[in-house]
Amino acid sequence: MDIQGYSKRDVREQLLAQRQLSDVLDRAARGVGLDRSEWDKQVGGDGELATLPEGVDPAPVAGDFAIGLADALREVNGGAPGGGSGFRLRVRLALHHGTLTAGPFGPAGDAPIVVQRLLDAGPLRRLLVDDAHRDLAYVVSDSLFEDVVQTGFCALPPGAFQPIKVTAKGTAFRGHILTGRIAKDGDAGGGERGGPEGRPAADARVFDFPALAVR
Repeated sequence: MDIQGYSKRDVREQLLAQRQLSDVLDRAARGVGLDRSEWDKQVGGDGELATLPEGVDPAPVAGDFAIGLADALREVNGGAPGGGSGFRLRVRLALHHGTLTAGPFGPAGDAPIVVQRLLDAGPLRRLLVDDAHRDLAYVVSDSLFEDVVQTGFCALPPGAFQPIKVTAKGTAFRGHILTGRIAKDGDAGGGERGGPEGRPAADARVFDFPALAVR
């Protein structure tokens, strides 16, 4: 995950953003029964690369964690000004499951490379640029989408995502961006919900679907 516009903040604002990001991640993790102190984290000033413990169920992480993060961002930004010198906490989040191993400078393998390429994808960044009211831009890898989201057991509906392809250093990376905005319970919206055989998944939310501009 990565904070949008971090370098534009002064030192005081950067420290505030770091504390806010840690708080909203803690809240979202607790919501799915996870403890971030057990995550293997590589932190930077504007975000972190986290490896979750072995055996964690990816379905609630791909669905309920993202929903909880969007809720926490909405709450922390409730009183934040949208213009002038004020900053809201706006975050890009990428998730993937794949192979990695511990190394002296952090995890090595396929997973950290894929998740970083997707996090830096132009279409994901443009979601925050083109929609000033969006606080979370979220992408999952192609394999995570197929294995978890598309099964219908994830709280986020497959129809809320659009596929993307990014090329970096001669390699193509495929993912799926959540183009609908995660809405509060009771808000009006459209689209299908997750769940096998068309049944709603537990705690599934209603979405609206702004268009994704891929340039």
